[in-house]
Amino acid sequence: MLWSRRSFLAAPAALALEGGTPVRTKPLRPRHYGPLYYDDSEWRMLAEVFQARSPFRFAGFEKPPQKVATLEREWAAKMGVKYALAVNSGTSALQAALAGLGIGPGDEVIVPAWTWHSCWHAVVLAGALPVCAEIDESFNLDPARVEALITPQTKALMCVHLQGNPADMDRLLAVARKHGLKVLEDVSQAVGASYKGRPLGSMGDIAAASLQVNKTISAGEGGMVYSNDGTLMERAVRYHDVGGYRPVHQEWLGAARMDPMPGSNFRMTEFTGGVLLAQVRKLDRIVGDIRSVAKRVYEGIADIEGLKTRRLPDPAGELGAGVYVDLGTKEARDRFLAAMRAENVPAAGPSGSVVLPVQPYAEKKLTVHPAWPTFNSARGRAVQYGVAACPRTIDILNRFGGVLLDPGYTEADTRDVVAAFKKVYPQVRVQSARPSA
Repeated sequence: MLWSRRSFLAAPAALALEGGTPVRTKPLRPRHYGPLYYDDSEWRMLAEVFQARSPFRFAGFEKPPQKVATLEREWAAKMGVKYALAVNSGTSALQAALAGLGIGPGDEVIVPAWTWHSCWHAVVLAGALPVCAEIDESFNLDPARVEALITPQTKALMCVHLQGNPADMDRLLAVARKHGLKVLEDVSQAVGASYKGRPLGSMGDIAAASLQVNKTISAGEGGMVYSNDGTLMERAVRYHDVGGYRPVHQEWLGAARMDPMPGSNFRMTEFTGGVLLAQVRKLDRIVGDIRSVAKRVYEGIADIEGLKTRRLPDPAGELGAGVYVDLGTKEARDRFLAAMRAENVPAAGPSGSVVLPVQPYAEKKLTVHPAWPTFNSARGRAVQYGVAACPRTIDILNRFGGVLLDPGYTEADTRDVVAAFKKVYPQVRVQSARPSA
């Protein structure tokens, strides 16, 4: 074949995976957001608790500094709800939220087939039955698949906003309201994101959020429960504090509506509350930074021919934690990831969650005791998990890959990310389209 000067200039650059020069000389490494923003404000909060010698929010040598109580009020205002409860983890938040909804033995809760372990565990520990629904190309619950799973025992729909992307709340809420279901929003992976102008967590009946180290804001661990419903919140408050209902929450939620009940101890310390109070006051800044990074990447790759990104039910409300594209097959996706990493750009498949039905404890229906009620009803014995429960979820997760983003990425960093996409994607796509020998 004779090469013209024009065809030579148009030839794609060799992939670093195949011996070419990488886009970057040093790897980009995304970091956990919250700790990137630590400064004197978190330190001052900690010092005030230390100096008061009052790390327990309800009592101490001196009057507690009220970091947790202030966090609760500022969180509620930020999220557009009436009430918020601080707890010691996102897992605790889910358990307290389910207790608030009154979920228990005999009840069914629909959860995404792809989400974190805690969603499954919270339902099982309530004695209820988790029913796994397929995700769609937003990586969230597929509204078209949910309705077929509803039975007379279904009591709640757990809408988990995964990897910074809001779920399709209009359609999911419509299904829930049609069937009289409660909606629990799990905002753990999308704190600060919104849906059509409304903060995530403000649309369902109750919400739970994790503030663990790889979330938008963090004190290492921590969680929040929030709602507009005072009755649900009183149950959650009691459950998180061994059945109690202390004055600080009575002042907010009103007089007791119910008797004490058995609960757990999910209380947040003043040290944790202080760090998170400083962090929540930076939430808008953190979200603005990561969205700016994502915007530069989305705009930079928009002209790549044939590129299909993850579905965004509300592009303006997405957090921007990562940019994911559909490679068509697992083989092409895996080659894309390897090629992007060789260019020193951090690439991965959808992460931060697991395919729940294929976890060994799910397939084997393991619980804390053989007599635990979750799987001992006729319905519990009949429901089956495993690969057959979620083929579409597995297919979507296998063919999507992308780049995790960091709010500290510079314009030069994002230019490199875009350059890697433009270099790698067309070549992987062409190679994948060739018939095998």
